[in-house]
Amino acid sequence: MDSYLIQVNGHGDHVPMLDVHLKSTGNTISPGKVKGRKPRWAVRASEMSKKTFNPVRAIVDSMKVEPNPKKAMISLSLGDPTVFGNLPTNDEVTRAVKEVLDSRQYNGYAPSVGYQSCREAVAAYYNCPEAPLKAQDVILTSGCSQAIELALAVLANPGQNILVPRPGFSLYKTLALSMGIEVKLYNLLPEKAWEIDLEHLESLVDEKTACLIVNNPSNPCGSVFSKSHLQEILAVASRQCVPILADEIYGDMVFTDCKYEPIATLSTNVPILSCGGLAKRWLVPGWRMGWILIHDRRDIFGNEIRDGLVRLSQRILGPCTIVQGALERILHRTPPEFYHNTLSILKSNADLCYAALSAIPGLQPVRPAGAMYLMVEIEMEHFPEFENDVEFTERLISEQSVFCLPATCFEYPNFFRVVITVPEEMILEACSRIQEFCEMHYQGAEGAQDLECDK
Repeated sequence: MDSYLIQVNGHGDHVPMLDVHLKSTGNTISPGKVKGRKPRWAVRASEMSKKTFNPVRAIVDSMKVEPNPKKAMISLSLGDPTVFGNLPTNDEVTRAVKEVLDSRQYNGYAPSVGYQSCREAVAAYYNCPEAPLKAQDVILTSGCSQAIELALAVLANPGQNILVPRPGFSLYKTLALSMGIEVKLYNLLPEKAWEIDLEHLESLVDEKTACLIVNNPSNPCGSVFSKSHLQEILAVASRQCVPILADEIYGDMVFTDCKYEPIATLSTNVPILSCGGLAKRWLVPGWRMGWILIHDRRDIFGNEIRDGLVRLSQRILGPCTIVQGALERILHRTPPEFYHNTLSILKSNADLCYAALSAIPGLQPVRPAGAMYLMVEIEMEHFPEFENDVEFTERLISEQSVFCLPATCFEYPNFFRVVITVPEEMILEACSRIQEFCEMHYQGAEGAQDLECDK
């Protein structure tokens, strides 16, 4: 058998070499057979793809139910503030992108961690004496979702575990399980405006715990942690030497009667990767611009975590360059009244929704303090014909054409989540239909007992 060495074009210092063995047969050369291998098709999905599971999609896709054809569908399920057009981004934001597009200066590849000038803009926007930031402390990402993915990937190995809120955003579990990372769920307390059950949280920490995820303001709860509660969370992390992954995509989206505190501003010793982005506060989720802010004043992460984030960012070529080019202007020139107006609408909708649902027998909403959501408890004993929150929300769709997400999606059964970004008239109509639905199916203590006996 003759051996031929074929050089293949490559990049960098190393040119890949392809060693190809060919068999001579007379005047022709044909590929030789690999010893001991019978060619056959055996294409299989990867183990990572098999481990990837989105509980929201799994539950929603299994809800084989048609809305009431006599009533227009009202969807209170999707956390996208742009759906109904009532919450447009500011003109300054769109103008910034248009000017960058017209300049034709941002059509090429950017560094995987983002342009230096854009990282400087983000650092300057979030820098404060309590939590100083420089450009090297910022990694730009394709949305906050990728920021969370990179932060998890750099902090945890397969076989380790992470601490995740319950109820909590389903993406944490989706990403972790696909990476072979165990998820431990710590409880939030609805009776305490969704504060963390600190004793339960600390009991879950073991030698394999890689990080603690803190989501504040919260999806799905709409809660905002007080300064004192954040300090208590930091005390647990400090005692247990567990770094924090802070999901702060709803940062500063809080109502007038409370204050948002970035968790990094309250700690000098706990290392924190804070994930954020343009999606929610600037009302442009489709623009896919996020970031990781590295807070490590005791140099606990050191170069290893920073270098790891840079290497992981090189798996793709970074976030959209057009939006990067507009980023400094978006951050520093968006007028304050834009944020104020958005929050006024959200708070008004939250108040309307909370008041309307509080008056319905069998429902117990938890008042939100920020973000775009509120959670509603279903007193299932008063709705005995439904097995759980999934059945309750299915029937709500089929009878009233109102779609709320069952909180089983967030590991918290017998609640449902309402999105409050829809127009006011839709909020009122949806609440009216929910009231009609509940009055139709509500059973008092005696009625519920009788129905249970009939089963």
